Amino acid sequence: MNWLINDNNKCESIFDIPVLSINDLRQEIIQMKKRVVGFFGKQENDNVHLFVVLADDSEGKLYVSSAIFPPEIKEYESLTQELPSFHMFEREFYEEFNIKPLNHPWLKSVRNHKNKYEFFEMKGDEIHQVAVGPIHAGVIEPGHFRFMCCGEKIYELEIQLGWQSKGVEQLFLTSHSNRLAESVCGDSVVAYNIAYSNLVESLSGCEITNKAQLIRLIALEMERCAIHIGDLGAIAGDIAYLMGASIFGATRTLVINTMLEISGSRFARGLIETGGVNYDIDLALSDKIVSVLDKVSNDVERTVKTMLKSPTVASRLEKTGIVSKETAIEMGFTGMTARASGVNLDTRFDYPDKWYKDIENRSTKADGDVYSRTRLRYKEIKQSIYIIKKFLKELEKYSTEPLRVHCPNKMKPDSFVVSMTEGWRGEVVHIAITDTNGKFSRYKIKDASFNNWYALALAVRNNGISDFPLCNKSFNLSYCGNDL
Repeated sequence: MNWLINDNNKCESIFDIPVLSINDLRQEIIQMKKRVVGFFGKQENDNVHLFVVLADDSEGKLYVSSAIFPPEIKEYESLTQELPSFHMFEREFYEEFNIKPLNHPWLKSVRNHKNKYEFFEMKGDEIHQVAVGPIHAGVIEPGHFRFMCCGEKIYELEIQLGWQSKGVEQLFLTSHSNRLAESVCGDSVVAYNIAYSNLVESLSGCEITNKAQLIRLIALEMERCAIHIGDLGAIAGDIAYLMGASIFGATRTLVINTMLEISGSRFARGLIETGGVNYDIDLALSDKIVSVLDKVSNDVERTVKTMLKSPTVASRLEKTGIVSKETAIEMGFTGMTARASGVNLDTRFDYPDKWYKDIENRSTKADGDVYSRTRLRYKEIKQSIYIIKKFLKELEKYSTEPLRVHCPNKMKPDSFVVSMTEGWRGEVVHIAITDTNGKFSRYKIKDASFNNWYALALAVRNNGISDFPLCNKSFNLSYCGNDL
């Protein structure tokens, strides 16, 4: 077997990962046709060690293999020609190690644009370019969007990111902590902190209590709920449905203020610590959370149903910004972006822990347009509220358990672990390799946005340029999650 078969959050010896020639590894990847989760390099003296992690979501298993590039080998035949979902991964690997994927169709930098960035161009008397960003009129992060248009119709959108590349992965090698993990992506504090904590606990052989596990997951679902409600408000605002924008904005505040009561932070900063959590949810607070969420559920349901019944709303959302199911599979989109196109990927249910495995996960009608992404948010808000209530009830059984256990400072040497958590955008992936001293020698992060930014570029093709803000809001992808 040329692959190590692994589970989510399971620590394995680095020596158990097979090492193939790059040509053999390439052929194996093409033949297996599994979803790519990780494709990254590690400098080892003069060699570059390439690690590949593939996912079998139907079985809940991860497949890990590798290849070594000695210094004289600076190229290989691109995988993207056969498997388009590898296009961003190969670009990133080339950018970091200058090992060229030959015949890659779109070989450009991902973050570090040291030389002039050559944008795609179309020729024609009626073709014009529209450049937006990287500095925007609103309080948002930097990103550049280059549109090729004929009149009002978008023919092509190219998205240039990397404007705030900050070397996060390198920071984890020298000063990793929960505070760093929860600061990587500010709207996914809980998801990132859980992924990091699970990873460190796996490497340390640390088992946290049932109470701590449940409080973490309650916070994760509250984060999902809050962001989805906020995004419904943003979508409503972009189509001038002002009543919805106002109600969703106020309703989101109810959720994040409840998080404030739990942890002292509306975004749950400081809640999660390696070994458990720092704050409890007692019976009185649990009752209060349920009461607030009942109101949230009723307000969201009433507002969404009223909004989507409006013919003017439906005309703006339906058949706008379509990403087909076939495209979503081929390009490797993940999380909410994939689910809205009918690809039912969700780490919570594909790689379930003991808390999620008994929760029913029904798929919803999905046409890949803005309407589908709006409806999906509504469905997931209702689902998250159900899950939170279920976990709060479960939490009562473990009221006497400690919030935290001692987690050894020493991590297992020469080890490898993949930690995936389903954030509200999709899977947040943290991968770590330790050296002979039990210290991180490589730390790799992948946000769902890394997979999904290209979905936005595809969605706006043949749409009017005035539809771009609406399409953009319907995905709500992360700049900082890409610009690591």
